[in-house]
Amino acid sequence: MKFKMWQVDAFASRPLGGNPAAIVPLEGWLDASLMQAIAAENNVAETAFFVKTGPGAYDLRWFAPGREVDLCGHATLASAWILFNKTDTALNEVRFMTRSGELVVTRGEGGNVMSLPSAESEAFTPPAGFADALAASLHGPAPKELHISAKGGAGARALIAVWETPEQVKALNPAADLSDVLMQVQAGSLLATAAGGGAPYDMVSRFFAPYYGVPEDPVTGSAHAALTPFWSKRLGKKQLKARQASARGGDLLCTYEGERTVLQGDCALYLTGEIEV
Repeated sequence: MKFKMWQVDAFASRPLGGNPAAIVPLEGWLDASLMQAIAAENNVAETAFFVKTGPGAYDLRWFAPGREVDLCGHATLASAWILFNKTDTALNEVRFMTRSGELVVTRGEGGNVMSLPSAESEAFTPPAGFADALAASLHGPAPKELHISAKGGAGARALIAVWETPEQVKALNPAADLSDVLMQVQAGSLLATAAGGGAPYDMVSRFFAPYYGVPEDPVTGSAHAALTPFWSKRLGKKQLKARQASARGGDLLCTYEGERTVLQGDCALYLTGEIEV
């Protein structure tokens, strides 16, 4: 079987920045084990597969190298970019049905606009010694606060750790045992964050998801569905400029609208090809 595939750098204005996603349009669903194997072979943060269900409507699934995920913002933005620019170019809006409900992406100046369900958070009191173990695993100081962004099993829970300064977040250097440390509190990922420290950014973050086989994600839409409500309430601002401070890095314009978080960002095409399996 042969399938077209594009690799798109999301939240980037040119290739080699932002977060890469592999996009594979399908006529009908493949076996999940095959899609997982393709994602593992691609070895980017997510591989997205979509199937058309009607005019401007698609079913969409995302696979990290290690497992299928419930929500992926950057691969959703990249999938819409492929539809708008390559495969369904008359569209100005696309509706994706996903594990996280319907996600809508529209064309926009300065990048396409994507609406995600907001992930509210609550303060979290860890077991004794956890904050120190986390700091040791990250080779940095202990965070000043911990929060949990969602309830559910290990794959659904994300730990939000707040540091004093953006410089502390940027200096974190996770060790191989980070996954084991996070699983002490049944968290599948870590959102490391701090207030932006001044213009132009309101917040700075990094995202580590070892549970999904992603040691560090370059730029993460779904993480900002949790970080935007968190910082919007703290800073008293509806619209926030965010910087994800990975090695590749990326900028996001984030708007908190209660139950929904709206993200806007550019995409850049990196690769066009065909896979054979």
